[in-house]
Amino acid sequence: QVQLVESGGGLVQAGGSLTLSCAASGRIVSNRLVAWFRQAPEKNRVFVAAIGWSGDTTSYSDSVKGRFNISRDNTKNVVYLQMSSLKPEDTAVYYCGSTTLHHPTIQARDFRIYHSWGQGTQVTVSS
Repeated sequence: QVQLVESGGGLVQAGGSLTLSCAASGRIVSNRLVAWFRQAPEKNRVFVAAIGWSGDTTSYSDSVKGRFNISRDNTKNVVYLQMSSLKPEDTAVYYCGSTTLHHPTIQARDFRIYHSWGQGTQVTVSS
């Protein structure tokens, strides 16, 4: 069983930056794909970014490409999401999830394949 804990959310003005962290414990995730999803009120959980087990492969949704950067430190069992040029539409609860995939294929964009989730961290971007 993998336990995931997100942190780093907060309130920021449009155009600002935040870095989220996803810390894993329990079974190691260094050989697993980790992804970030977000969920706005009364909306589905949607894919944001994913990173393969080694950190060499990444994937981003079109809405965040060029503004967000996902990275990982397998020595610390932590995955990061650096967010810049934030927009009000980025406001959501951000969740990290892990799955047994190794690389961010198109399948990694489906939240239903993830078997471990954190509790989420709120990101609010004011205009």
